[in-house]
Amino acid sequence: MASQPQVLRPADAVAAAVVDQAPARIQPYLRLMRLDRPIGTWLLYWPCVFGLALGAVADSRPFGSLRDIWYVVLLGIGAIVMRGAGCTYNDIVDRDFDAQVARTRARPIPSGAVSVRQAWLFAFALCLVGLVILLQLNTLAVALGVGSLLLVAAYPFMKRITWWPQAWLGLTFNWGAVLGFAAQTGTFDIGDAMLYAGLFFWTLGYDTIYAHQDKDDDALIGVKSTARLLGARSKRWILAFYAVSFTLILAAGMTEHEGWSYAPLMLLAGGHMLWQVHTLDIGDTARCLKLFRANRETGALIAAALIVSSWLW
Repeated sequence: MASQPQVLRPADAVAAAVVDQAPARIQPYLRLMRLDRPIGTWLLYWPCVFGLALGAVADSRPFGSLRDIWYVVLLGIGAIVMRGAGCTYNDIVDRDFDAQVARTRARPIPSGAVSVRQAWLFAFALCLVGLVILLQLNTLAVALGVGSLLLVAAYPFMKRITWWPQAWLGLTFNWGAVLGFAAQTGTFDIGDAMLYAGLFFWTLGYDTIYAHQDKDDDALIGVKSTARLLGARSKRWILAFYAVSFTLILAAGMTEHEGWSYAPLMLLAGGHMLWQVHTLDIGDTARCLKLFRANRETGALIAAALIVSSWLW
């Protein structure tokens, strides 16, 4: 099995020493967690940071206390673990589809590196770790975290029943914005609702870009997506998604009385979104993957706007 890691690496995986240098017997499990493809963890993690930062501002204080840092670490670990659990569950449900798609047939389950039973046990173990992390937060945050499992459980089936599975992903992947805000404040308000809604549209944009990599395979096996639905009109729709996202995230900060620098700093994030749309070629799968991954930097710019402006009241 020592010679398998290169064979089992998906075509869109990045070089990841933590996976490639791990003992051969655990490499398939690390790939189930997508540790060789960290962009999804970043996109799950950034909304947690946004919620934490906005929650600090809602409490009329700058972000950066020891408690804030502790929550950043906790939710960072939680994002890694729960993304791993979600991807494992998704691969269990999608194993037959994955075996038919060139980009995914090398995943651990369809390739035979991990059995379905082993995958279920692994997902359960990851969820237990996630629960331990969640129990460090307040009661509302714990309830929200447990409630998010309903969204996660339904997600793999959305591509079978709706042309808008990216919308369900938007509801699921950005739940951390609600959870982080609740961890800080013990409540939920209109500003956080705007943030969550804005991030929903952000996900609609970047995951439509991502889905253009698979649209031909998806058409062959009957999987639905916004990329297939919108087709040649995708750039205009993605621009609209990003415009709504930017507006709502900006409004969220203003509602919670972010500092004077918030709007100028958010323009950097908005400019990054515009760059994505301007340089997008939906027929170039490598370009789509590059722009999808670039949303790690979009998230960093939004986080910087929320955090830095909280220091400059």
